[in-house]
Amino acid sequence: MEFQQLEVFAAVVEEGSISRAAARVCRTQPAVSISMKKLEEEMGAPLFDRSERHNHQLTASGKLLYSYATRILEIRKEATAALRDLAQGRRGNLRIGTHESTSLYMLPSLLHALNEAHPGVKTEVVCGNSEHLLRMLGHRMIELALIADVPDEPQLERHLIMRDELALIASPGHRLAGVEHVDIRKLAGEFLILQGTKSVMRETIVRAFQESETPFNLSVENIAIEAIKRMVVGNVGIGFVPRMCVREEAANGKLVTIKLDGVRNEWNLWLVRRKEQSLSRAARTFIDVSLAVARSLERDA
Repeated sequence: MEFQQLEVFAAVVEEGSISRAAARVCRTQPAVSISMKKLEEEMGAPLFDRSERHNHQLTASGKLLYSYATRILEIRKEATAALRDLAQGRRGNLRIGTHESTSLYMLPSLLHALNEAHPGVKTEVVCGNSEHLLRMLGHRMIELALIADVPDEPQLERHLIMRDELALIASPGHRLAGVEHVDIRKLAGEFLILQGTKSVMRETIVRAFQESETPFNLSVENIAIEAIKRMVVGNVGIGFVPRMCVREEAANGKLVTIKLDGVRNEWNLWLVRRKEQSLSRAARTFIDVSLAVARSLERDA
C-alpha cells in the first residue's frame, strides 16, 4: 500500500465518483479504477459496494480504511510542512476560515495573541458563511473555522470563544431611536438591511417577521458589515448585526442599538476543527491562545 494509492482512494470517497477523483489527482479514469482494484486485492476485501453503477458506497472495510487513510495522509502532510518550514527557517502556516464580521472585530486580537506566543506564523484568512466554511473544513482546505453557526456533530470539536447577541441598529434620527427594546410588529414596513443570504442570522430574522405576520421589505441583503453600518447611519433603513460590531458607534452616538423582543438573539462564536484532522503547530497554538482570550472575556463580562 502506497501513499499514492491512499490519495486516490480518499479522492474517490470524497469526490463521490471516479471521474471527479481522476480530475482531482490528475490521472485518467481507467488509471484510478485500476488503482482501486489493486488496493482492494491488497486489502483482501471490497472497499466499495458497486451494486449501483453510479453510486459507489463504502463497505465496512472501506469505511475503516478511509478512517486510517485520512489520518495517514494528514500526518504525512504535517510532517512535510514541518520539515519544509524548518529547512526554510519559517515558524509555520495557518489557514483559518471565519465570518467577515469576526475577521474585523475579533480575529485581530486572537492573531495578536498568536503572534506573541508563536512569532513568525504566516496566517491566511478565508471569509464566508458557516455552511461554506464547514464544507472547506471537511475538505481540509482550512485547519480551523471561527464561526457562529456550528452543528453539534460528533466529527467536530468545538470551543466556545465568545458569547454575543444580535442587535437591531438604527440611526439616532430614526423614529425608534429613543426606545431600549421593541416588538417585531412595530417594525412593519421598515427597510431591512441584512448581511448574508444563507446565514442563520438572516433566517432567524426573516422567520420572526413571517411568524408574526409582520410585513417587511428586504431593501438590501448580502452586504458587508461596514456597508450596513454606513447605510444605517445615513438613515436608509435598520440593520441587524452582532453587537460586537457596533460597540464603538453606539458609544460615540453614531448608532443606537435596540433589543428586539420575541426573537432569539443569541450569537455565540465557536472555534471548530475536524477531530480526525491532524493540526499544525500553529493551529494548536491558535486554539490555546484563543481559549485563553475566551477565559479573559468571560472574566470581564
